[in-house]
Amino acid sequence: MLFNQLGLSAELLRAIEQQGYSETTPIQEQAIPLVLKGVDLLAGAQTGTGKTAGFTLPMLQRLQERQESNPSGKIRVRALILTPTRELAAQVAESVEQYSHYLPFRTAVIFGGVKPGKQIDRLRRGVEIIVATPGRLLDHINQGNVDLSTVEILVLDEADRMLDMGFIRDIRKILKVLPKSRQTLLFSATFSKQIKSLANDFLREPTEVQVTPQNTAVERVSQLVYPVDKSRKRELLSHRIGAENWRQVLVFTRTKHGANKLAEQLGKDGINAQAIHGNKSQSARTKALSNFKAGQTRVLVATDIAARGIDIDRLPYVVNYELPNVPEDYVHRIGRTARAGENGHALSLVCVDELKLLSDIEQLLGEKIPREVIPGYEVDPSIRAQPIQNGRGGGRNNSPRRGGGGKSQGKPGGSRSGPYKGKSSGSSASNSGRPSGRSRTRRTG
Repeated sequence: MLFNQLGLSAELLRAIEQQGYSETTPIQEQAIPLVLKGVDLLAGAQTGTGKTAGFTLPMLQRLQERQESNPSGKIRVRALILTPTRELAAQVAESVEQYSHYLPFRTAVIFGGVKPGKQIDRLRRGVEIIVATPGRLLDHINQGNVDLSTVEILVLDEADRMLDMGFIRDIRKILKVLPKSRQTLLFSATFSKQIKSLANDFLREPTEVQVTPQNTAVERVSQLVYPVDKSRKRELLSHRIGAENWRQVLVFTRTKHGANKLAEQLGKDGINAQAIHGNKSQSARTKALSNFKAGQTRVLVATDIAARGIDIDRLPYVVNYELPNVPEDYVHRIGRTARAGENGHALSLVCVDELKLLSDIEQLLGEKIPREVIPGYEVDPSIRAQPIQNGRGGGRNNSPRRGGGGKSQGKPGGSRSGPYKGKSSGSSASNSGRPSGRSRTRRTG
């Protein structure tokens, strides 16, 4: 469906055209008409599906219509969008400003990690739309810097992520200062029991839409596993980046320390790399991401905390330097590539310690991920699996887990040649093609 078939205003259609879009995505096609009707919405939409425009465009249209029918000279907060991370807040705020370019609305983006002075000044001068992370917004509420009693539309973006990060108490406190007669939109990658409970508490007879089943494949992402000993992962990563001339690579580690160490090691290998994680200042995170998008940094090493704030239309490569402890995090990591209709490649460097994690991921996806053994980097069969103690959940991969059958890390349910079975080749990952998906992620740092 075309955007001009949805009844959007001329101002919005002009802004959409300037962004280079004409056709809707499935979530946009379903969500926009419902939001325009004024109903509360519970939407299942994974990142990369165009969900931001799915709620931003109809939100702006409703604000525009109400302003025209009820003109007032007073500047008041009319829409609030809550997001889990700083990067996502900045990304959503940028989209709001782009789509409202021909409308008279002012937007403020509120998050922690920066001095609050400029935010306070912005709020006091007056805005109609606020995009915020819950913690910093609650600070401003408690200090009397913002009045949310006139909010007409509330959006909870990536609600599952906010629950995972422990924001539920802050969200409940924020909701207490909002008017009950509002429209509420809740977007989540998953519909867990907690999300359903949240919807029951905060939404009024919501309409439910889910454009794709949870954890389903994205056809434009090819997946590949490189079996390799843990001690040779960095060497293999540098080799593949150089041999295949990968120019823009997003690499995931489990921990902040691991991200810093890998970025430093890659730099010693002559590969321009920067790390981004929760311990970095907001200015450092913003600069690192900007350098990566501009192509000035070849490799960006990130923890899962950064996953949902990284939105790059033409990101070709995502590498799991270390597999995550939670299978859904893998799905979300590789969802950073193959966005906006582009193709992408997801590569995983898997050592013997991670075979159980790999098995859990494949069970979640419902398929085996192809293996490729790089000559010269064959796995040493004498190395035995060790518990993974770093990252979220410590050694939780050694305890019974959903879908995992409770097998230990070093016993993936068969001989090591089974999970590692694959072709030995020097060919690039672009020659393999398997689908992937995207789902929820949780804080790892």
